[in-house]
Amino acid sequence: MQVSLKDIKKLFEEVAPLPLQESYDNSGLLVGDENSMISAALVTLDVTEEVVAEAVAEGCNLIIAHHPAIFGNLKKVTASDSTGRIIMEAIRNGIALYAVHTNFDNIEGGVNSILCQKLGITGRQILKPMKDMLQKLVTFCPVQHADKVREAMFMAGAGHIGKYDNCSFNAAGQGTFRAGESANPFVGKTGELHFEDEIRVETIFPSFLQSAVIKALLSAHPYEEVAYDIYNLQNEYHEAGAGMIGELHEETDAREFLLKAKSVLGIGCIRHTALPAKKIKKVAVCGGAGSFLIRDAMAAGADIFLTGDIKYHDFFIPAGRLILADIGHYESEQFTKELICTLLKKKFPTFAHFIAGTLTNPVNYL
Repeated sequence: MQVSLKDIKKLFEEVAPLPLQESYDNSGLLVGDENSMISAALVTLDVTEEVVAEAVAEGCNLIIAHHPAIFGNLKKVTASDSTGRIIMEAIRNGIALYAVHTNFDNIEGGVNSILCQKLGITGRQILKPMKDMLQKLVTFCPVQHADKVREAMFMAGAGHIGKYDNCSFNAAGQGTFRAGESANPFVGKTGELHFEDEIRVETIFPSFLQSAVIKALLSAHPYEEVAYDIYNLQNEYHEAGAGMIGELHEETDAREFLLKAKSVLGIGCIRHTALPAKKIKKVAVCGGAGSFLIRDAMAAGADIFLTGDIKYHDFFIPAGRLILADIGHYESEQFTKELICTLLKKKFPTFAHFIAGTLTNPVNYL
């Protein structure tokens, strides 16, 4: 079964919208034509020259990676460096490159969710929710059309608050307007002041859905000119953000938990701060490099925080208030490949996709 690259792109960008990626990131389609047809995909954490060679050998014309093959300010594509050779070889063999990076980190059900699942962490929540992502829309419509307008905006993605959907506030009132000579009013007469019983409808949505929500509003609203206001909110967006925190089923010895993590993740070694005698229960995680969340994990009351790429001086930050454990960058993100394949299998059951056999972890252990 062949699948269009546009449909594959749509799948991942509905699950993990690109606006949720960090400002420094480069997720999305990096090489290729979204109108092309894909016969098979190779899934990997990193795109290396060996991975491209494997894709060629397996007849895959798409590589889906967690880490973007093109990162930073790329100014030239030549054979003088590995990035250039990767891009050139991909284009030469008609292979598209797609990345799901920090947008996949920052969602419920993404990189940190599957890491929690593997480690037996339940009741998970976003550790550091995103800010400046929510907006409120207020509109006014005739009473008999309020249900239709609300439903249209909900279908476009508005009205989600935590575990609840279809959220709105509604208040009855009276609107006034006078249609100009060239107007075609839904109610009232041209040139006459009109009073109409209306419902004030308020709902919220993440900012990246603004165009879709407004389009839905305008298509469902009966008025020729639709009055609406949009406010930026300072509320945290709890459906997206960095890291996760949850709890173990029962209090556990810290050393035993780290030994379990070492086994489950296949880690060569774990660097960690001193292990206290008391048992642990509340666990925070961040796949990849998560040192920037150490203080957030402490503030959330975590007993232990697992992440990768911890610098020497960062180990001093907890000062005994939190166990800090470096479980490796690759190791903490490796299950992203499994997650990508699960999404593909669910959406396109007969589409051929494979996890790359090439090991891309550049870190070795003695």
